[in-house]
Amino acid sequence: MSTRVKICGMSDEASVRTAAAAGADWLGFIIFPKSPRAVTLAQAARLSAFRDSAKTVAVLVDPDDALLGDVLRVLAPDIIQLHGDESPQRCLDVRNYVREAVWKVVPVSGPDDVARAEKYAGYADAILFDAKPPANADRPGGWGQGYDYGLVKGFDALPFILAGGLGSDTVRGAIAASGAPAVDVVSGVESAPGVKDIAKIAAFIAAAKPG
Repeated sequence: MSTRVKICGMSDEASVRTAAAAGADWLGFIIFPKSPRAVTLAQAARLSAFRDSAKTVAVLVDPDDALLGDVLRVLAPDIIQLHGDESPQRCLDVRNYVREAVWKVVPVSGPDDVARAEKYAGYADAILFDAKPPANADRPGGWGQGYDYGLVKGFDALPFILAGGLGSDTVRGAIAASGAPAVDVVSGVESAPGVKDIAKIAAFIAAAKPG
């Protein structure tokens, strides 16, 4: 089965069109002002019109009910990705309102972090494993850091997506090391933070989905 791919941090029409045409399965829109890839809900809704058959993912960090309501009303994403300190119960609460799925991000630096993800079984639909951010970071992801991808190999408490430091030159090795059925990339397809590179997007998807 072909590896599924999420291109995250979409903020311009050309990148959305390129990713969709190249076969991206999901397009991520970051609704978090501290991110250099942040977009407004209105921008995300406009850009999502160019997604073709790709699914939309709203990336949120500890959203309150008011923001969650706005996201569901304006963007109506297929998936909500929770990238903060959300509890299992909060994931389940959000799941009751979203169209398709809730993904919970779990930062990884060692085996204990992977084990911690098991508590979300039955509450989230999938885990997105990402690198643990630097100390005192002002945002939880998008740092371009890798880790030992083999730490997540064999994780079967619920489906998972692999993220963290991936690029077209590393994604095949990361998939082999982790057994990941799906991958997510942000900075690895950029020319600068928040600036997507359409050639890198196409190259990443081609590498992740060979043949």
